[in-house]
Amino acid sequence: MKKNQISRELILVLMIFLITSVACSPASALTQPAEESATTMTPVPTATQTAVILPTATASPSPTCLPTATPIPTPTPTLTPTPIPTYTVLRGQVLVRSNCRYGPGAVYLYKYGLVPGSNLDVIGRTDRGTWILVQAIGGNNPCWVKASLMEIKGDVMNVQPTYIPLPPSPYYRPPSGVSAVRDGDEVTISWNPISLRAGDDQASPSYVVEAWVCVAGKLVFTPLGSYVPVVSVQDQTGCSEPSHARLFAAEKHGYTRPVEVPWPAAQ
Repeated sequence: MKKNQISRELILVLMIFLITSVACSPASALTQPAEESATTMTPVPTATQTAVILPTATASPSPTCLPTATPIPTPTPTLTPTPIPTYTVLRGQVLVRSNCRYGPGAVYLYKYGLVPGSNLDVIGRTDRGTWILVQAIGGNNPCWVKASLMEIKGDVMNVQPTYIPLPPSPYYRPPSGVSAVRDGDEVTISWNPISLRAGDDQASPSYVVEAWVCVAGKLVFTPLGSYVPVVSVQDQTGCSEPSHARLFAAEKHGYTRPVEVPWPAAQ
């Protein structure tokens, strides 16, 4: 009886041991073949986090200064210098007794006389060379004489064009009321007369108009004398420079201050 009881207890212990062993074994060992259980298992890849690269803040480029446009200098045309004419002083001999005057024309006051055979320096001329300014060799008291009354040694046009002031009168005012009218190419100048004191009159004209008028396309110096307060002169068209004139009254001591003539334009 006692033996049978021990056998039952032993069988019960063995069964509990087996049950416990099965329960503690891993499930993979019960369900998989031995070969698989020995195989190295490939790990399941986990979700990979992709790094998002944010753009790095780049400093704005500094503004590039554009080059300032440098103006190209316009080439200055090279001016050809106008040759300065070279003038000379000539020598001349008086041919006949001649009157030498204060101005280049017979309308001017007498200054002194020239003796035939006298040798003089020719130091100036009018634009056309018809009247010349002469003085004694080495002298300083020039006067005007008609070029045809002297034998000039050389070309008179090589002498410098010249004008010298007229001697002033300290006693009289210039004429008033000066006007000018044009009729075609003729210009008539008029003014109020001046009364001279006794003894101040002289043989030369009482009035002198110095006019620069247009003749054949060139402005020509033309002195005019008159004993009355009116005079006319021809003035053509076609000159690049304007014509003009001035009026003097004359007495034996000299000339009044000049008055500009209001020159009428060509029609």
